[in-house]
Amino acid sequence: QVQLVESGGGLVQAGGSLRLSCAASGTSIFMINTMGWYRQAPGKQRELVATITRDGSRNYADSVNGRFTISRDNGEKTAYLHMNSLKPEDTAVYYCKATRWGIDYWGKGTLVTVSS
Repeated sequence: QVQLVESGGGLVQAGGSLRLSCAASGTSIFMINTMGWYRQAPGKQRELVATITRDGSRNYADSVNGRFTISRDNGEKTAYLHMNSLKPEDTAVYYCKATRWGIDYWGKGTLVTVSS
């Protein structure tokens, strides 16, 4: 079983920055192939934000490409999402996902609110 705990959300003004963290436990970080961040805004479906594989390959949604950066620290078993130039449309609950042996595990989410 993999447990994921997100942190770092909060209220920020448009143009500001935040860093989200996702701490993994219950497994070796090297057993996790892909870690990713997803978000769900009120009244909308959950959508992909960014993913990073064990070997460091990254993928971003077009809406955040160039503003957000995903990274992972295998020593600390943590994934990060650095968010810059935040926009009100980035307001959402951000969820961390880890995939191990084809099974997806989700955190409970952290709320990011961007004021205009």
